[in-house]
Amino acid sequence: MKLSVYKLGRIEYTKALKLQKMLLKLRQQQKIVDILLVLEHPSVLTLGRNANQSNILVAKDILQARGIDIHETNRGGDVTYHGPGQIIGYPIIDLNNHGKDVHNFIWNIEEVFVRLLKEQYNIDTKRFSEHKGVWVGNNKITALGFSVKRWVTMHGFTFNVNTDLEYFKMINPCGISDKGVTSIQKLLDHCENYDKAIDVVVRYFCQVFNLEPEILYKLDSRDKKLEDD
Repeated sequence: MKLSVYKLGRIEYTKALKLQKMLLKLRQQQKIVDILLVLEHPSVLTLGRNANQSNILVAKDILQARGIDIHETNRGGDVTYHGPGQIIGYPIIDLNNHGKDVHNFIWNIEEVFVRLLKEQYNIDTKRFSEHKGVWVGNNKITALGFSVKRWVTMHGFTFNVNTDLEYFKMINPCGISDKGVTSIQKLLDHCENYDKAIDVVVRYFCQVFNLEPEILYKLDSRDKKLEDD
């Protein structure tokens, strides 16, 4: 099966959300194949359906002074941070073609990063049954938050590559106060090649989901063309 991969570069959260909603409807109508949007956001906090505002640990005026917006979303999970140096993936996937099993879909997303981190970086990971995502010790490196509408997915994963982890001190990430957050940069003690890391994520995503990628939009392009298609 085909997977259309759009590399959108850095894009505002609200713009990416609008794009996801458009693609979700097109996928539900079987007008497009499965999609993976790969991008990064300027610094932003997003709140899932079950989010508790108390997990934001700094005042809103401080966030505003630093140019950090807050957006409520319909994804699962609590509060998380998105920002530069983070690979964000938004799969628009029809689960009718992937076992029609949300739990298995989530497990497979985790498996992408379990395999990738071990085989590419020799980093051992683990999963917690009570906390979704991929962990290195007690520190999360990949966070997940999805919404499924008529068996089509939206929202997705955040993979900390060269992310500035100081921003996570403003929140209890995913509502969890007794565990931390890490990144490839912190674990390897050097800045990783971000473009190369994107290609690795796409390759492992396709491997796990048995999909054939077609790169339709290059990393140095912008999403206007996609919206005009």
